[in-house]
Amino acid sequence: MEETSTRYFLEIAYNGTAYHGWQVQDNAVSVQEKLNTALQILLREPVETVGAGRTDSGVHAKQLFVHFDSAAPVLKNADRFVHSLNALLPFDIVVYRLISVDSEAHARFDASSRSYEYYVHFIKDPFLHLQSWLLRDVPDIEKMNLAAKDLLGKQDFSCFSKSNTQVFTNICDITRAEWEMKDGRLIFHISADRFLRNMVRAIVGTLMEVGLGKKPVEHVKAVIASQDRSMAGTSVPACGLYLTKVLYPYID
Repeated sequence: MEETSTRYFLEIAYNGTAYHGWQVQDNAVSVQEKLNTALQILLREPVETVGAGRTDSGVHAKQLFVHFDSAAPVLKNADRFVHSLNALLPFDIVVYRLISVDSEAHARFDASSRSYEYYVHFIKDPFLHLQSWLLRDVPDIEKMNLAAKDLLGKQDFSCFSKSNTQVFTNICDITRAEWEMKDGRLIFHISADRFLRNMVRAIVGTLMEVGLGKKPVEHVKAVIASQDRSMAGTSVPACGLYLTKVLYPYID
């Protein structure tokens, strides 16, 4: 008699520099591809993971949850399984936890909140290369934070989305959007129930136009009202963007 499959969540993190984003693609190497391959070796069966979201090429994740189903005996010892899986993964992808969850739990649809951070530095530093955006001029943080307040709440954010994306709605509920200067680096914090493709990088680019004096504080409100991507700023480089937290009602 075959054992019934159990659904598991994995908490992972990765440096996205070498990958063409999270999702499996035909002609490029992705994080999901590497994870699926390692799982198949360890579990000795085909595995398809489902992630909480899709990071773009070059974007990093300090925390991402994925789910998969399996009845493999090796999963009964979570600590040993995580250790073995990490041994099979490349150096720039790590698994932190294996969590047994309800059979209906879903890494993407059950996430109640997602948070990103965007990092900017102003002095050339080889150790920050491809980990943060090097900017020559320091923007006005106070003006950017005033403009960022117009992002809060449930709104249609079509203006910050790539065109022709396959989503049912462009409405998102942003609960946090603010800048801080810490140890000489500028960090943008943003949290929402969901994000559109390329949304955070387009928001940062638009706020930078305000901070560098190219647009007034009121510009962000006008951009949102327009629902026109051409009104928003240029997307900033992917290297400074990190998915930092994904929340679920049933995971600590």
